[in-house]
Amino acid sequence: MGIRHSALTLIAATTLGLAALAPPARAGVSVGVGINIGPPPPRVVAVPPPRRGYVWAPGYWRWTGHRHVWVDGHWIRERRGRVWVEDRWEQRGPNWVYHRGHWDPVR
Repeated sequence: MGIRHSALTLIAATTLGLAALAPPARAGVSVGVGINIGPPPPRVVAVPPPRRGYVWAPGYWRWTGHRHVWVDGHWIRERRGRVWVEDRWEQRGPNWVYHRGHWDPVR
């Protein structure tokens, strides 16, 4: 039983070692929400004065599974060569699809 245990330990250690050498997996995941209840109109909010090195991400309506809840806007650190695309809802026929805010390259 000692030799078998040692062999299994060696196999497990080799497998873990090889897995550690493998490059990390990169998954391109885009999560969206589709519902048939449109969001209320956006709230009218006074945008604070500009902050150097930051971009304003406007507020948006988030779906909780039962209703829309307002998420306040906030400052996010700018990324050079990128532009912030705000969170938004898009109507497709009778359904509404939520697109999460993200950074896009400047064109």
